Amino acid sequence: MPTYRNRLSCPGLALALLVGLGGCDKAQPPAVVVPEIPFVTVAPRDVRIPLDVVGETIGSVDVTIRARVDGFLEGIHFKEGTFVEKGALLYTIDPQPLQAKVAQAQAMLAQTRTALVKTRSDLARIRPLAAMNAVSKIDLDAAVANYEAAQNQEAAAKAQVQLAQLELGYTQIHAPEQGLIGLSQAEVGDYVSQSNNGGLLNVISRTDPIGVRVSITERGYLEAVRRLAASAERGKAEELPPRTLQLILADGSLYDHLGTPTKVDRNIDPTTGSLTIEAEFPNPQNLLRPGMFARIRFDADAIKGAILLPQRAISELQSVHRVFVIKADDTVEVRQVRVGPRLGSDWVIESGLQAGERVAVEGLLRLRPGMTVRPRPAESGDLPPVAEGGRNG
Repeated sequence: MPTYRNRLSCPGLALALLVGLGGCDKAQPPAVVVPEIPFVTVAPRDVRIPLDVVGETIGSVDVTIRARVDGFLEGIHFKEGTFVEKGALLYTIDPQPLQAKVAQAQAMLAQTRTALVKTRSDLARIRPLAAMNAVSKIDLDAAVANYEAAQNQEAAAKAQVQLAQLELGYTQIHAPEQGLIGLSQAEVGDYVSQSNNGGLLNVISRTDPIGVRVSITERGYLEAVRRLAASAERGKAEELPPRTLQLILADGSLYDHLGTPTKVDRNIDPTTGSLTIEAEFPNPQNLLRPGMFARIRFDADAIKGAILLPQRAISELQSVHRVFVIKADDTVEVRQVRVGPRLGSDWVIESGLQAGERVAVEGLLRLRPGMTVRPRPAESGDLPPVAEGGRNG
């Protein structure tokens, strides 16, 4: 009998276990995960927005050195890449062919002078005879014509001698300007000719002051003119020179000297929509050389009470800019804003935000309007480094 009762109790135990397991299979609702979102608080502040324009350095004066006569290059009398003085001998071209040309022209001049002496004597002899009707008027006219022709031939021969001597002088090429000379475009023994690259041999650049050439957009040009005009007015009021241009070098450093705009092209290039502007900067240590990358920075434009946001906090779609505002109840609101100029890694927000509002700076792809988040103030690691720089013109 005890054995029989144990067998009957086993199905009841199994049923109880099955009921218990069946209850464990019911799914529990998942816990809602509220994302943690870093934010920055909108805090207006006064900023200065510089206008940066990219360009390159050039010589304030660039003089091309060209061969003015054809011939074999006989000598190079300077060290490439150094400074040369005005009038210094740079190149010599083989003078022998032109020396022979001078001698030939002088010989022709001597012949014409001999002919001139003869025709003058003939005219002096015939003129008295014509007065006595001893010779015909035709003979007199012929003598006069021969004499005048001989005079003209002598003048032409003189011009040929002068031209030959001038060309002989061109075999010695001197520096027309002091400055930095570049690498030679021809070597000793090369045949130089005006038909080959215009006879180009070298370029001399005046580097103190150094020039900077930039291309600026039409909008940037208008803003630059406005800033320069304002700077000039300040200079008059403070009796200071209106030198408002700064130069930023390729390594990001600020050049020690201020510059002045010197040239503006007459028209805006219709293909690029840009205008060429040149400026000059003192270069007493000859630190700058032509061809270096540089940025011109116009006088900074002051904005009072500006609202700045990191670029990563702003999303753009079809030229519409939006930010995610975290409201007081920690829910998300999508807000359209209007952006202004750029300052380093930040953008100036011209409209759409108020002081004290919280704006998300990370995890924007996860955010949806109305969703609840767990906001925390953004730390330095959440934000890009603050860069020095202005908007491009």
